[in-house]
Amino acid sequence: MRRGARRMIALARTDKNVVAEWWWTIDRVQLAMLLALMGVGLLFLLAASPAVAMRLGQDPFYFVSRQVLFLLPAAAAMAALSLLSPKEVRRAALGLLAAGIVLLVLTLLIGPQLNGARRWLTLGALTVQPSEFVKPAFVVVSAWLLADARSAAGMPAVLSAVGLLALVGGLLILQPDFGQTLLLCVVWGAMFFVAGISMVFVVSLGAAVLGGLGVAYLTLPHVAERVARFLSSGDSDGTEQVDRALQAFEKGGFLGVGPGQGQVKFHVPDAHTDFIFSVIGEEFGALVCVLLVLLFSMIVLRGILRAASIGDGFSQLAATGLFAMFGLQALINMAVNLQLMPAKGMTLPFISYGGSSVVAIAITMGFALALTRRRPQPRVSVGVR
Repeated sequence: MRRGARRMIALARTDKNVVAEWWWTIDRVQLAMLLALMGVGLLFLLAASPAVAMRLGQDPFYFVSRQVLFLLPAAAAMAALSLLSPKEVRRAALGLLAAGIVLLVLTLLIGPQLNGARRWLTLGALTVQPSEFVKPAFVVVSAWLLADARSAAGMPAVLSAVGLLALVGGLLILQPDFGQTLLLCVVWGAMFFVAGISMVFVVSLGAAVLGGLGVAYLTLPHVAERVARFLSSGDSDGTEQVDRALQAFEKGGFLGVGPGQGQVKFHVPDAHTDFIFSVIGEEFGALVCVLLVLLFSMIVLRGILRAASIGDGFSQLAATGLFAMFGLQALINMAVNLQLMPAKGMTLPFISYGGSSVVAIAITMGFALALTRRRPQPRVSVGVR
């Protein structure tokens, strides 16, 4: 039996069909961790969402059943995109970015205004957040431009990358969505640093971001109010959500109060989205929170290390940016729950409820898995073609 099994494996390794080649070249450990994250996310949502659903007059498992409907196409999209070659990833990202920019413009023109912002767009029966889908496409296309600049010392490519950042960042600021803008700026700066083109640009970008934040604080009342709430004491009504989230961690202790026994989800409106990490802390305890942080860390570190071993400049930069964005988004969400940052409205990847977020993160990881597959290394860096 063992000899027969070994022969089957050997034959499978030499098989030239698309699925067999994908199976033997993809990072299967990374894929397993991502699927595990989807699975535990559904478990955590099962604990956090029934209270929110009943408060809204819905069936207790309303959000869970909808999340399953989001996860199925998301997992399929992640698997399908991981089949692509780097050239196909560039083309897919370019098309997605063009469509996303159009949708961002339409969102500003006809999108509904909620809490002083226009971030959503209704397309028939679907409600989408275009910025979520722009993020992975922006990272890939920016990496394409930076890789070309690194390989050919092409200043037009650098200026094009800066222009793309200004375009996408400007559209996000007009919504306004400073959290997503800051995330993209940090990831773009990290890719620029990895590309090794010029530290002057990185420092200039950092100064521009800090300057922009200062201008936003001085000119936009809702930004100043959010910062003031973050800095205020716990008796402020504006900090009720984050105060209760922090209390949830204190009540949960090391092992938690038990699944279904937590109270924060009955008082926090966004317990199934932005503040699901606090529900995990209360019901499952600090131990599970630490394990979840370790899972995110392993995904990001393994992805960046694998990207570092790639000889293709474009794939290296794009994969690094995609994994960095995935990790930073998780870090920001957790920091908000722990009252270390002002509320950003940013989801916890594959854990928080939300169709746009789940599918967009699946696209992000699908691109990353495709770019980190083991392929014969090219002799020259990939440039813009």
